[in-house]
Amino acid sequence: MTWLKNAIGWGIVIYALMYLVWSGLVIYGLSLGILSLIVRLGVLVLATTIAGRSLKVGSWKDLVPYTFVWAVIAALLDALFLVPFSGWGLYASWSVWVGYALVVIIPLLTSLRRKVSAAPRLA
Repeated sequence: MTWLKNAIGWGIVIYALMYLVWSGLVIYGLSLGILSLIVRLGVLVLATTIAGRSLKVGSWKDLVPYTFVWAVIAALLDALFLVPFSGWGLYASWSVWVGYALVVIIPLLTSLRRKVSAAPRLA
């Protein structure tokens, strides 16, 4: 039950945070351009890294199921919240699929980096 709670809970948190950031960028007219991309990518890296590390799994392999659930939750919540406004054509955009892929990949990469940096160094 804890696995499911962590998978669904963090998936919703990541989505809500990204939705909030996107809404803020739209409100202030900053949703287009490189600045928007940098801000959104930075928030995504931060959120998924925190989520992945909070699980305290032993290996990146243990993190894989969580990250896939997070991406599926993002796709389902996009269907619930965005499709009514933008239509199903939303899923025809490559950038949407790249976003889902990043939700899966970023926590795995940061998990690997943490393991490498935690390894003892030989003098």
